[in-house]
Amino acid sequence: MPTAEPRWVFGYGSLIWRVDFPVLATRPARLHGWARRFWQGSHDHRGTPDAPGRVVTLVPDGTAVCVGVAHQVEAATFAHLDHREKNGYRQLGVEVETGRPAARIHATTYVAAASNPAYLGPAPLDAIAAHIYRAAGPSGGNAEYLLELDAALHRLGATDAHVVCLAQRVRELRRARGCAASRR
Repeated sequence: MPTAEPRWVFGYGSLIWRVDFPVLATRPARLHGWARRFWQGSHDHRGTPDAPGRVVTLVPDGTAVCVGVAHQVEAATFAHLDHREKNGYRQLGVEVETGRPAARIHATTYVAAASNPAYLGPAPLDAIAAHIYRAAGPSGGNAEYLLELDAALHRLGATDAHVVCLAQRVRELRRARGCAASRR
């Protein structure tokens, strides 16, 4: 019986920096027409059902380019990824660009649409940053997720203004707390 061919998965959040699955190859990749936003609730990893964290999803934006990575994985790895991305995410087939000159490859990514029950949606950046600063879940602090993503994008040579601004605000909240604690 033939085995399924390897497939590509496009990671734009924790799949960039928290790779807990076997990978055959990894390439920097760009997805046109989608923007990364901290609009999805996390009840199972970076928050709890009573106090969800905020993690990234993709939202359509005709002018955006979302930088991430494409991982080539065995088809069986998608059982693990489906479980990991279960809290409102669904598979979506996309075309991503990799390399220079750009080559297009078909990949699967995970998107949490506004219609899913864990969707938190847009909010002012200061409110999102405060939410991320406070939240924590079984996989750790929500701020760690944001700061790891910011660092991973930096290593890729990518700038995502939404992520950069949120990371800056969370770092300011951490410094303010440290200053307040040192005054006691």
